[in-house]
Amino acid sequence: MNTTVTTTTASAATATAPATAWYEVALCAQTGPEFFFPEPGSSLREAKRLCAACEGRAGCLEYALANDERFGVWGGLSEAERHALRPRR
Repeated sequence: MNTTVTTTTASAATATAPATAWYEVALCAQTGPEFFFPEPGSSLREAKRLCAACEGRAGCLEYALANDERFGVWGGLSEAERHALRPRR
């Protein structure tokens, strides 16, 4: 039984690894979270500028949409911009 748990855990780790592989090249990993999660009413311009130059941008946006990230700048888009991309139900 312990072998099954280990195998399941290893499989889960492998399945999530590609989903976060973008983080290894992400420019946001080199800055503080307050940059991408600013106070309400603050400008998002600098965070979006950094995202525009980031190699991991597409993977980051894909991750945010798949995981329903509701706060902050992800993949160069604000909360409202990501919300607009979600399919209507």
